[in-house]
Amino acid sequence: MPRLPELKLYIDGQWRSASDTIPVLNPVDESVIGRLPVARQSDLDDALAAAAKGFQVWSRTAPRIRAEVMMRASALLRERGDEVAHAIAMELGKPISQARLEVIRGCEFFEWDAGEAQRMYGRVIPSAPGIRYMTVHQPIGMVAAFSPWNFPMSQPARKVAGALASGCSVILKAAEETPSGAIHIARAFHDAGLPPGVLNLVFGVPSEISDYLIPQDQTRLIAFTGSTVVGRHLTSLASKHGKPVLMELGGHAPVIVCDDVDPQQAGVMSATRKLRNSGQVCTSPTRFFVDDKIFDRFVDAFAARAAATVVGNSLEEATEMGPVANIRRLEALTAFSDDAVAKGARLVSGGHRIGTKGYFFAPTILADVPATARVMQEEPFGPLAIINRVRSLEEAIAQANALPFGLAAYGLTHSAANVDKMVDGVEAGNLSINTLEASVAETPFGGVKASGYGREGGAEGLLHYTIVKTVSHKMSL
Repeated sequence: MPRLPELKLYIDGQWRSASDTIPVLNPVDESVIGRLPVARQSDLDDALAAAAKGFQVWSRTAPRIRAEVMMRASALLRERGDEVAHAIAMELGKPISQARLEVIRGCEFFEWDAGEAQRMYGRVIPSAPGIRYMTVHQPIGMVAAFSPWNFPMSQPARKVAGALASGCSVILKAAEETPSGAIHIARAFHDAGLPPGVLNLVFGVPSEISDYLIPQDQTRLIAFTGSTVVGRHLTSLASKHGKPVLMELGGHAPVIVCDDVDPQQAGVMSATRKLRNSGQVCTSPTRFFVDDKIFDRFVDAFAARAAATVVGNSLEEATEMGPVANIRRLEALTAFSDDAVAKGARLVSGGHRIGTKGYFFAPTILADVPATARVMQEEPFGPLAIINRVRSLEEAIAQANALPFGLAAYGLTHSAANVDKMVDGVEAGNLSINTLEASVAETPFGGVKASGYGREGGAEGLLHYTIVKTVSHKMSL
């Protein structure tokens, strides 16, 4: 029978409990499946001291050795993949097949960054005779990392991978709703021989933990993935204490569908991707701007694929979409749909809760949605798609850029000229053409405008975890 790992804090290489706990719920049936310890201030102080000690060891560990530890931890996570995936499915309601893919994705982050740890090259700068200038990359210090609930294993993995590969120590505050992925990561690194204090894992009241950790002298970088509102708050707090930030914030991803694609194929592909993880993805394709010539056929294909989606228990292999994560998402999605319809949108399908037990929301399609609808301005973060018609590529690009967000964007076309216009004109940190995948381990990922600052992944992904030191060496006094 699937079960969660033992829910504990991990500080200075030791697992510990706490007297105060919070419940962890299964969104499929709303049952309590575990109780998570809440870190006290003394736990945070211990984590800070441990991370400072761990940094002194890890930053002086050869990159090759760091990479070997990371690869051993990744291998352990792959071996335990089914156990990790079942925990994710139970806590988040993510279909088990998608949970298994998330575990693999998280391991790929560790494996890529382990390689990058050995390629953090400096450079020698041309200079006059008798003097040499060079730069070196050095780890920035202890990282306070905050990861979200929607990808409980791969999101913590991305932050831990970048920090450890760079030689930093980490205090990770993972999501209380879905703690098991981060616990499995800490367990794997413990078993792989990571020195005590290099990785610490805490849970609790998010605002209390961030407000305490960020001002501390030991904290040298804040790495956060989550909402724009919270990200702005943390950035403001960090700026008061002169701390740099790495922010991956919310999006509201547009999809430009040109008239030269097959609307049936594009509609099926779009609906399938939209409903992945019940639409609870910061890069989820949400605002579809479809050329008027193929609009109706695209909507029909999208709606047919959405209607055929198997919604059910996350632990059943046939399930394609589980519940949303919590009652707050149910309430928000209902409000978005009702507001759009009241303002003139056409409800093609969905717009309601499924059943009365569990947080299931029907795949929802809204067409011809006016700009005044809330869902046109705010990310729904659920299985809700907006499909609006446009009459030119220029109009589609203008609509795509109309919001202050710019994390991911997509384009479907077979025209090189259309691609060129989108590459030049779409305001997003990640633009994908003829694929609805926005991020892989080997490419940098991050947003523009209100969607964040900095990049994770790829060769660029370790830069924010390091400082650039310039060395000027005159050969004689």
